[in-house]
Amino acid sequence: VQLVESGGGLAQPGGSLRLSCAASGFAFNKYAMTWARQAPGKGLEWVSGIIFDGSGTYYTNSVKGRFTISRDNAKNMLYLQMNDLKPEDTARYYCVTGWLSDSGDKGQGTQVTVSS
Repeated sequence: VQLVESGGGLAQPGGSLRLSCAASGFAFNKYAMTWARQAPGKGLEWVSGIIFDGSGTYYTNSVKGRFTISRDNAKNMLYLQMNDLKPEDTARYYCVTGWLSDSGDKGQGTQVTVSS
């Protein structure tokens, strides 16, 4: 399993970023996928999840209405569109196999920093 996240960076409050995760080494189109994040000194938080065919999604309350998860099974890609970013969104974001699964495989992450 290989998961490579990209798209992080520095954004101003109210700004947007789009995270991408390139997946390989497993049957991506048969797996639910999750975005998780970890802020300094805090535990891993499930941010958003998507069913294998995109028919169902999950968002943690703090990102509802601002973040949108999507996937392209033909390209083995997972995305997270993040709008109206807030300083509390600052964290390292990870692509994780499975549905909010502690045992899922995780990529190396991409850093998102929201600051003026």
